[in-house]
Amino acid sequence: MNILEIAEICEALPPEKREEVADFARFLLARQEEGRWEASIAAPVSRPRLDAFLRASASEPSEPFDTRRL
Repeated sequence: MNILEIAEICEALPPEKREEVADFARFLLARQEEGRWEASIAAPVSRPRLDAFLRASASEPSEPFDTRRL
């Protein structure tokens, strides 16, 4: 299926159905991007700055969220 065929199909749909098709396409694209992000996170590479940040933040004392300090 090529882009012209998809465009022709969408043109034949009522406007509300076109929007549903576009929403579904956006959903699929977002899932594809999430998959890339998950693969990047799971990749076995060294991340020394991230590791240092995680160690430093884990050693900080925990305190309740204070909205007045925002």
